[in-house]
This record gives sequence, structure tokens and C-alpha cells, in this order.
Amino acid sequence: MARIVVGERVGKLGRMAIGCSASVFDSAKQKMLLTRRTDNGQWCVPGGYMEAGESMTEACSREVLEETGLVVRAKRLIGVYTTPNWLLEYDDGNKWQILVLHFEAEYVNGELKTSNETTEFGFFSLAEAKNLKMNELDYRRVVDGFAQRLDTIICDNFEFPVE
Repeated sequence: MARIVVGERVGKLGRMAIGCSASVFDSAKQKMLLTRRTDNGQWCVPGGYMEAGESMTEACSREVLEETGLVVRAKRLIGVYTTPNWLLEYDDGNKWQILVLHFEAEYVNGELKTSNETTEFGFFSLAEAKNLKMNELDYRRVVDGFAQRLDTIICDNFEFPVE
């Protein structure tokens, strides 16, 4: 399990990692797919780290498939998120400052199912998502996904509460 370390330029204590995540909407675009994580029980947008040798859209599609059973296609980049003041620290000693590329993705095929990374899934409105337990970065991506802006959001110094 990862814990969030917050502090002035704490990111320099880790290595960089690129994450890709997706806002997947229902057919009416009124609700967004969220999953509940097995490691901490919090809700999140489906996503994870890019692997060497894959493109950012391939990483997005692979992560959604692994976590939900759905095949999706990335349509547009919603936002880019990072901060030098936040570090993910894992039990195995790995420490990462992350840069997250968040996409709007459309359903292609597949059936929703849980995985070894997820215990539950559901489609939620923005009002419903506000009441779910999730970290600030996931909630920010939910809000930004629902905003349906035409421009890409560049967020390079967001703040996180210390947990």
C-alpha cells in the first residue's frame, strides 16, 4: 500500500513515474465509472502506471481493462497533474513523484468486473462522487472530467491534506 508524503519539494526524494487514468461515462454522460481500491478501500478513477514500450493511450486502455474488464479508447486529454510537493511511498521502499495524464475514454466492449486491484465499481454523478472516500487527486480528476472543458487542464502544484 502507498502512503502520501507531503512536504516542500519532497518529490526530489523519489523517482518520476507516469500514470494514466480515465473518465469513462455512461451513455448519457451523467455518471462516471469509479472503482474501489483493494489496498486502501478508497474510490478512484481507473488508472495506473505506464509501462516501458507502450504509448500513453495504450497505458490508459490497459489500466482500465485490468481494473474493470472494459475495453476503452482514449478520446481526449482532460488534464495533466503533478506536484513537486507530493510523494507516493510504498511499503517496499519505492518512492515516486507522479505525473498523471487523465483522459476521457469511450466504451468499446467488455463487461464490468472486479479485479485483484478493485473490490467494487459503479457509475456515479458528481454529487454522488463528492460523498465517496477518495484522495484529492482522484476527486480533482472526477470534477475535471465532468467539467467537459475543451482545453487541457495543466495542474502542476496542487495541495494535498496530510493523512
